[in-house]
Amino acid sequence: MIRVALAALLLAALLVTGCEDKEQASMPAPYPLTADAMGRYCGMDVLEHAGPKGQVILDLIPEPIWFSSARDAIAFTMLPEEPKDIAAIYVSDMGKAPSWEKPGSENFIDARTAIYVIESSLRGGMGVHEAVPFSIKDDADAFAVKNGGKVVRFEDMPEDYILGSDTEPSPSGSQLAPLDSDVKGHEHG
Repeated sequence: MIRVALAALLLAALLVTGCEDKEQASMPAPYPLTADAMGRYCGMDVLEHAGPKGQVILDLIPEPIWFSSARDAIAFTMLPEEPKDIAAIYVSDMGKAPSWEKPGSENFIDARTAIYVIESSLRGGMGVHEAVPFSIKDDADAFAVKNGGKVVRFEDMPEDYILGSDTEPSPSGSQLAPLDSDVKGHEHG
Protein backbone atom coordinates (compact mmCIF):
# COMPACT_ATOMS: atom_id res chain seq x y z
CA MET A 1 0.00 0.00 0.00
CA ILE A 2 2.83 2.38 0.84
CA ARG A 3 4.53 1.57 -2.47
CA VAL A 4 1.35 2.42 -4.38
CA ALA A 5 1.00 5.73 -2.52
CA LEU A 6 4.66 6.60 -3.13
CA ALA A 7 4.35 5.69 -6.80
CA ALA A 8 1.24 7.87 -7.14
CA LEU A 9 2.99 10.75 -5.39
CA LEU A 10 6.04 10.41 -7.64
CA LEU A 11 3.86 10.28 -10.76
CA ALA A 12 1.97 13.41 -9.67
CA ALA A 13 5.25 15.25 -9.07
CA LEU A 14 6.53 14.25 -12.51
CA LEU A 15 3.32 15.41 -14.17
CA VAL A 16 3.45 18.81 -12.45
CA THR A 17 7.13 19.24 -13.37
CA GLY A 18 6.37 18.18 -16.93
CA CYS A 19 3.64 20.80 -17.22
CA GLU A 20 5.95 23.53 -15.94
CA ASP A 21 8.71 22.49 -18.35
CA LYS A 22 6.23 22.41 -21.24
CA GLU A 23 5.02 25.93 -20.36
CA GLN A 24 8.60 27.24 -20.29
CA ALA A 25 9.42 25.42 -23.54
CA SER A 26 6.36 26.88 -25.27
CA MET A 27 7.31 30.47 -24.43
CA PRO A 28 8.71 32.25 -27.47
CA ALA A 29 12.31 33.36 -27.11
CA PRO A 30 13.02 37.06 -26.52
CA TYR A 31 13.94 39.17 -29.51
CA PRO A 32 17.23 41.08 -29.55
CA LEU A 33 16.86 44.83 -29.19
CA THR A 34 17.62 46.64 -32.45
CA ALA A 35 17.51 50.21 -33.75
CA ASP A 36 14.09 49.44 -35.25
CA ALA A 37 12.43 48.99 -31.82
CA MET A 38 9.83 51.69 -31.19
CA GLY A 39 8.25 52.16 -27.75
CA ARG A 40 4.57 51.25 -27.45
CA TYR A 41 3.62 54.19 -25.26
CA CYS A 42 6.14 56.88 -26.24
CA GLY A 43 6.38 56.14 -29.98
CA MET A 44 10.11 56.82 -29.83
CA ASP A 45 13.24 54.79 -30.56
CA VAL A 46 13.70 52.54 -27.50
CA LEU A 47 17.49 52.84 -27.74
CA GLU A 48 17.30 56.59 -27.12
CA HIS A 49 16.44 55.98 -23.46
CA ALA A 50 18.58 54.81 -20.54
CA GLY A 51 17.60 52.02 -18.16
CA PRO A 52 15.99 48.61 -18.56
CA LYS A 53 13.76 47.81 -21.52
CA GLY A 54 10.81 45.48 -21.93
CA GLN A 55 9.10 43.45 -24.60
CA VAL A 56 5.78 41.64 -24.68
CA ILE A 57 5.06 38.90 -27.18
CA LEU A 58 1.41 38.08 -27.83
CA ASP A 59 0.15 34.61 -28.76
CA LEU A 60 -0.83 35.40 -32.35
CA ILE A 61 1.60 38.19 -33.24
CA PRO A 62 5.07 37.00 -34.28
CA GLU A 63 6.94 40.16 -33.25
CA PRO A 64 7.51 41.92 -29.92
CA ILE A 65 5.79 44.99 -28.57
CA TRP A 66 8.67 47.14 -27.28
CA PHE A 67 8.78 49.34 -24.20
CA SER A 68 11.24 52.09 -23.27
CA SER A 69 11.20 50.83 -19.69
CA ALA A 70 10.58 47.65 -17.73
CA ARG A 71 7.90 49.56 -15.83
CA ASP A 72 5.95 50.17 -19.05
CA ALA A 73 6.10 46.46 -19.94
CA ILE A 74 4.66 45.60 -16.51
CA ALA A 75 2.02 48.33 -16.89
CA PHE A 76 0.92 46.71 -20.16
CA THR A 77 -0.05 43.59 -18.18
CA MET A 78 -2.10 45.63 -15.68
CA LEU A 79 -4.04 47.90 -18.02
CA PRO A 80 -7.53 46.55 -18.79
CA GLU A 81 -7.53 47.91 -22.36
CA GLU A 82 -4.38 46.01 -23.39
CA PRO A 83 -4.51 42.49 -24.90
CA LYS A 84 -4.38 39.61 -22.42
CA ASP A 85 -3.18 36.88 -24.81
CA ILE A 86 0.41 37.32 -23.61
CA ALA A 87 2.79 34.53 -24.62
CA ALA A 88 5.84 36.06 -22.89
CA ILE A 89 7.04 39.18 -21.09
CA TYR A 90 10.76 39.93 -21.07
CA VAL A 91 12.76 42.65 -19.35
CA SER A 92 16.45 43.61 -19.37
CA ASP A 93 18.55 41.79 -16.76
CA MET A 94 20.34 44.81 -15.31
CA GLY A 95 22.74 42.52 -13.47
CA LYS A 96 24.19 41.70 -16.88
CA ALA A 97 23.85 45.18 -18.39
CA PRO A 98 27.04 46.95 -19.49
CA SER A 99 25.72 50.19 -17.90
CA TRP A 100 22.53 52.09 -17.11
CA GLU A 101 22.81 53.94 -20.43
CA LYS A 102 23.37 50.70 -22.38
CA PRO A 103 21.21 48.00 -20.79
CA GLY A 104 22.14 45.39 -23.41
CA SER A 105 20.45 44.05 -26.50
CA GLU A 106 20.16 40.35 -25.66
CA ASN A 107 20.17 40.02 -21.87
CA PHE A 108 16.39 39.64 -21.56
CA ILE A 109 14.84 37.55 -18.80
CA ASP A 110 11.32 36.37 -18.05
CA ALA A 111 9.62 39.31 -16.34
CA ARG A 112 7.51 37.00 -14.18
CA THR A 113 10.58 35.41 -12.55
CA ALA A 114 12.72 38.56 -12.30
CA ILE A 115 13.49 40.31 -9.02
CA TYR A 116 12.90 44.08 -9.12
CA VAL A 117 14.15 47.14 -7.30
CA ILE A 118 11.50 49.84 -7.07
CA GLU A 119 11.69 53.35 -5.63
CA SER A 120 15.41 53.72 -6.42
CA SER A 121 17.09 57.04 -7.20
CA LEU A 122 17.62 56.10 -10.86
CA ARG A 123 15.06 56.93 -13.52
CA GLY A 124 14.30 54.88 -16.61
CA GLY A 125 12.76 55.24 -20.04
CA MET A 126 11.20 58.67 -20.23
CA GLY A 127 12.77 59.91 -17.00
CA VAL A 128 10.19 58.25 -14.74
CA HIS A 129 10.34 55.90 -11.76
CA GLU A 130 11.56 52.48 -12.84
CA ALA A 131 11.12 48.85 -11.83
CA VAL A 132 14.74 47.67 -12.23
CA PRO A 133 14.87 43.93 -13.05
CA PHE A 134 17.52 41.37 -12.09
CA SER A 135 17.81 37.61 -12.49
CA ILE A 136 19.86 37.23 -9.29
CA LYS A 137 18.59 38.51 -5.93
CA ASP A 138 22.11 39.40 -4.73
CA ASP A 139 22.46 41.77 -7.72
CA ALA A 140 19.11 43.39 -6.85
CA ASP A 141 20.12 43.73 -3.20
CA ALA A 142 23.45 45.34 -4.14
CA PHE A 143 21.69 47.77 -6.51
CA ALA A 144 19.20 48.73 -3.77
CA VAL A 145 22.03 49.37 -1.29
CA LYS A 146 23.79 51.66 -3.77
CA ASN A 147 20.75 53.41 -5.30
CA GLY A 148 18.04 53.09 -2.66
CA GLY A 149 14.72 51.37 -3.12
CA LYS A 150 13.23 48.07 -2.13
CA VAL A 151 13.34 44.60 -3.63
CA VAL A 152 10.08 42.97 -4.82
CA ARG A 153 8.97 40.11 -7.05
CA PHE A 154 6.71 40.49 -10.11
CA GLU A 155 3.65 39.17 -8.28
CA ASP A 156 4.23 41.62 -5.41
CA MET A 157 4.66 44.69 -7.63
CA PRO A 158 2.52 47.54 -6.25
CA GLU A 159 0.03 48.54 -8.94
CA ASP A 160 0.03 52.16 -7.74
CA TYR A 161 3.82 52.31 -8.26
CA ILE A 162 3.56 50.97 -11.82
CA LEU A 163 0.45 52.89 -12.87
CA GLY A 164 0.87 55.88 -10.56
CA SER A 165 1.93 59.41 -11.32
CA ASP A 166 5.56 60.46 -11.51
CA THR A 167 4.85 64.03 -10.45
CA GLU A 168 6.17 63.47 -6.94
CA PRO A 169 9.96 63.46 -6.50
CA SER A 170 11.77 60.15 -6.21
CA PRO A 171 12.69 59.01 -2.67
CA SER A 172 16.20 60.44 -3.09
CA GLY A 173 14.88 63.71 -4.47
CA SER A 174 16.76 63.36 -7.79
CA GLN A 175 14.86 63.64 -11.03
CA LEU A 176 17.21 61.85 -13.43
CA ALA A 177 19.97 59.29 -13.15
CA PRO A 178 23.49 60.70 -13.34
CA LEU A 179 25.05 60.10 -16.74
CA ASP A 180 27.92 58.09 -15.28
CA SER A 181 25.73 55.86 -13.11
CA ASP A 182 26.81 52.26 -12.90
CA VAL A 183 24.25 49.49 -12.61
CA LYS A 184 26.23 46.84 -10.75
CA GLY A 185 28.08 49.09 -8.37
CA HIS A 186 31.51 48.52 -9.86
CA GLU A 187 33.35 49.79 -12.90
CA HIS A 188 33.00 47.95 -16.19
CA GLY A 189 36.03 47.46 -18.41
